[in-house]
Amino acid sequence: MLTTVFFDLDGTLTDSCPGIFAGVAHAMTALGRPTAAADVSYEFIGPPLYDCFRAVYGLDDSTAREAVRLYREFYGREGLFINEIYCGVPAMLGRFMAAGVRLCLATGKPHEYARRIVSHFGLDGALSAVYGAEFDGTRGDKAELLAYALEKEGLSPAECAMVGDRRYDIAGALAVGITPVGALWGYGSREELLLAGCPEAALAETPEAVASYLLL
Repeated sequence: MLTTVFFDLDGTLTDSCPGIFAGVAHAMTALGRPTAAADVSYEFIGPPLYDCFRAVYGLDDSTAREAVRLYREFYGREGLFINEIYCGVPAMLGRFMAAGVRLCLATGKPHEYARRIVSHFGLDGALSAVYGAEFDGTRGDKAELLAYALEKEGLSPAECAMVGDRRYDIAGALAVGITPVGALWGYGSREELLLAGCPEAALAETPEAVASYLLL
């Protein structure tokens, strides 16, 4: 029986890429380096920032850490609010709440930022708990984060689902035995989600489709 649904934030509940891209551009400009094209910048949505700066820009350890600091300098001040809720998300959350399903956030974003975002957009009334990474990278891996959330909530994986738009969400859910659901309106492709192990039937084109699939 489904009792709890975990949701990713970026690309699942909110369209946050403009703020993320702006933060990356701020960091790279401050470092005197060019900013990658937007399609490459999508790689910043999902994994830890440090890993992204290393992989996308080829920065060495110390420069990547400085890039993360510069990014957060901008993002914590204004970037996190350059964001908007996807159409259909409030109605989806309402359907789950009406069915008595508990809703939690599980994001690779630092939980301090995540709480500010959900509060700013009025989603905190629907979410019973917010789980995210620490600024030092602890629990930045989705599987590690979900395992932590399951333990804190005292939940069995068999009664939970994880809704997310990137391979990290699907792989993380499968690693801990949670039912994965792929959000196709986000930043990951159908191919990416399928390759990560998401069943075809669990790919949802819209937030409404997520509720219809899980509330059978």
